[in-house]
Amino acid sequence: MIPTGEKPFNGIYPATICPFKADHAVDEEALARHYAAMLDVPGNVGILCNGHAGENFLLSREEKRRNVEIAHATIGERAIVVAGVNCESSLEAVEHARDAVAAGADAIMIFAPFSWAVAQDDTIAANHHRMIADAIEVPIMLFQGSVNAGQMAFRAGVLAELVKIPGVVAIKDGSWEVARYEANRRLINEVAPHVAVMGSGDEHLFTSYVIGSEGSLVSLAVVIPETVVALYDAFEAGDMEAAQGAHAIIYPLARAIYGTPPGGHSAARLKTCLKLLGRLENDRVRPPIGPLADDEVEMLKGTLAAVGLR
Repeated sequence: MIPTGEKPFNGIYPATICPFKADHAVDEEALARHYAAMLDVPGNVGILCNGHAGENFLLSREEKRRNVEIAHATIGERAIVVAGVNCESSLEAVEHARDAVAAGADAIMIFAPFSWAVAQDDTIAANHHRMIADAIEVPIMLFQGSVNAGQMAFRAGVLAELVKIPGVVAIKDGSWEVARYEANRRLINEVAPHVAVMGSGDEHLFTSYVIGSEGSLVSLAVVIPETVVALYDAFEAGDMEAAQGAHAIIYPLARAIYGTPPGGHSAARLKTCLKLLGRLENDRVRPPIGPLADDEVEMLKGTLAAVGLR
């Protein structure tokens, strides 16, 4: 449900995980509990499902549709359900977007296909996004990839074109580099000031909020939702002491989950943290991602303890 008001999309959205059973099937009961738990935290305005943290690239079309359906049934009456669309083929992406809308998504987030990291020109991204936008009638959010993600990170000219596509209301900026985030934000505010720019590099939330942000869509918020909300609220209130206190928890945990090589283990680390905290029964991830090594689990245990979560 999209609320009424001048800036309905502003705020914090946990980018949710997708729990699996021992046989790698989606655990729908655990997923519904996960969605509900995120919205039990005051200040969260919605969730992002089927994002990278939700292992969207390893889910079938039907599983993605069903995940949105569960989100809509569980929290759709009180929060914004944003559904990720991540397909290499634009034709397939159109069908996945239509599935999500039919299942109850309030908005769609379009992810850059992984192949774009090595093969993209200035027209590919615009064509992909326009095809999806033309096929659906719900708001669209963009995803700006990390500066380390090759051509998945949009160049300035491409980004300026994307934010002007009708229906685009926000962008999850995961540039993961503060200077690039500020440059992107200034550009978007100039060419499409109606688009909410949401700093969403988990390690850089504090500095992004210093520069300015309309909220965040972040997977770290599944582990410490209250702390991420507290950081955002502190900046909204101009309380720098409270913001620094929240940052002292967020930064080391973000470094442990996202800043430890290999980056492809981040979804597994999120699940392991939730299991260690007693919020998830099974931290299984889908192949080819395997279970975390013992030393990684111990590292996460130590980090959770260091920030007061154990």
